[in-house]
Amino acid sequence: MVSKASIKIRMLIFIGLAALVGVPAEATNSDAAKESRWAQQVIDGLLDGGEAWLIDDIGHEFLSIFTEGDKDSGQAVVLIHGIGVHPNWPDVIYPLRAGLLEYGITTLSIQMPILANEADPREYELLYSEVPGRIDAALEYLDDEGYGNVTLVAHSMGAGMATHYLSGSNPDAVSSLVIIGMSPGLNGSENIEALERVKVPVFDLFGSEDLEQVLSSEEDRRAAATSGSHRVFRQVSVAGANHFFQGRESDLVRPVIEWLELQSDQ
Repeated sequence: MVSKASIKIRMLIFIGLAALVGVPAEATNSDAAKESRWAQQVIDGLLDGGEAWLIDDIGHEFLSIFTEGDKDSGQAVVLIHGIGVHPNWPDVIYPLRAGLLEYGITTLSIQMPILANEADPREYELLYSEVPGRIDAALEYLDDEGYGNVTLVAHSMGAGMATHYLSGSNPDAVSSLVIIGMSPGLNGSENIEALERVKVPVFDLFGSEDLEQVLSSEEDRRAAATSGSHRVFRQVSVAGANHFFQGRESDLVRPVIEWLELQSDQ
């Protein structure tokens, strides 16, 4: 694994070279100004955990929130939010951060690439190439902190991003994937096709009152996951829960805890 110090050194080199050749140091297609606004809002409102700035493979620095639980377990979670929001979003993400901490589970919640509020969701396809660099940076950070057993827990579009990441990569540190409210994809069934290629155990969690595209693809997700090479798959529908588990936060956290306990026994 690459250390955080070496990442910082590479960033300085990248900035210097960019200045010499006259290209921007940040080649991200994400809305950097919106990320900056979110970051300030998140940092100002943090009640638990602390800010951790990570750098991806294109030299873009982005916010994450590191909330440490039981370090001796070696088990941690990378939280990946949905479309256009931030790593302390009050729906799904913060309840998981707070709920997992109560059970001593460490989390690193990361800012994913985002677009302006008025962007068409299909435009997010342009950002998928930047997802691996951010997740890799998160895994490197957790490795440096002593965590080698990591589960990716991702919501909505973030679940699609995490699935695509693991469909083309199989880092030793990632022990499993939790997808929450994942739709078939932006342009058809690309998330379902990606799920077939995921090799780690998968937990598919959604609400009985979720979005139509999530509910209608329940069977497709099960078929894709069970036909894939990972074989280990669990699917749970939470009665009465909507896409954001509003008012059902404990019913969101509890099955994720149970899944993580199963992974810690492996």
